[in-house]
Amino acid sequence: MNAVADFADAARHPVEKQPESRLREIPYNYTSLADREIVIRLLGEPAWTVLDGLRSERRTGRSARMLYEVLGDMWVVDRNPYLQDDLLDNPKRRRQLITAMHHRLSEVEKRRDGADEARHAKVGELLRAALQAVERFERQFTDISARRKRARRLLIRHTRGDNIRFDAFSRVAHVTDATDWRVELPFLVLMPDTETEIPLLVRDCIELGLTIIPRGGGTGFAGGAVPVDGGVVCSLERLNRIRAKAGKATLLDHIAVCCPLMAPYREGVPARAGVTRRRPRLHHVRGHLFRRGNELHWRVPHLRGSARAGTVRTRTVTWTVDPVAAH
Repeated sequence: MNAVADFADAARHPVEKQPESRLREIPYNYTSLADREIVIRLLGEPAWTVLDGLRSERRTGRSARMLYEVLGDMWVVDRNPYLQDDLLDNPKRRRQLITAMHHRLSEVEKRRDGADEARHAKVGELLRAALQAVERFERQFTDISARRKRARRLLIRHTRGDNIRFDAFSRVAHVTDATDWRVELPFLVLMPDTETEIPLLVRDCIELGLTIIPRGGGTGFAGGAVPVDGGVVCSLERLNRIRAKAGKATLLDHIAVCCPLMAPYREGVPARAGVTRRRPRLHHVRGHLFRRGNELHWRVPHLRGSARAGTVRTRTVTWTVDPVAAH
């Protein structure tokens, strides 16, 4: 009876519908971000508040589609380095894209309804934010070209030219590690040949105001090799291959862990009636491991069970850990 009463009360007082935050009306959006996150990134949070409020006042939806097409063009170029390189190499194609954006926004301006002052003001606010975003989008190509030239001029003094990589393939290949977190694209990728080059490259990257992300094998699950916007990924893969050939220890490489979960016992010995014990198996572990005294610690605890004594193997070192309580 109480359930029926609650249902009848809910019918008399319907709950106000919350704004849709996972809508995906922006075209060319192949990322995991919804319209809300993209609009906030490109236009700002106040613009999303206005746009979300205008959604319930749509008539034909043509103005909204044209605005979303402009946002989709900017978003797909920002997230696709191949398109960025194509537009950098083809100024004529870039001008055509910018002209098409301005044309769509001018058509939205023509469709503004002057009779409704409140709606007229909201659309005007959106148009101003969109025009500013298009201007920033147009300026970024000149800025990127100038920053690349300056970075190459400084960094080429310390390493070979083909170790300084701005191409789309290198940037995409180093956009994430084993976490598969694709946050931002790196500005460039450095692949030094020797360890003596690294301090000089780091000094110049600091002078350029670039965040440095060191990367070894790219197998970490902690997100340590995921670049941030405008950063530099210093990849040590080539350097590790050279050091391995010379018999030296690799840098920032992944490690393999091998240790039993408990004391070994004969397989198939019944523990109690109807229960048969099996030999314990170690869960596959990837992460950061460090040793403190005679204790073994994992920064990312992906190990299942109770880790006791065992042998830890890396690519270069093998040592045995004394029996200690697991942490």
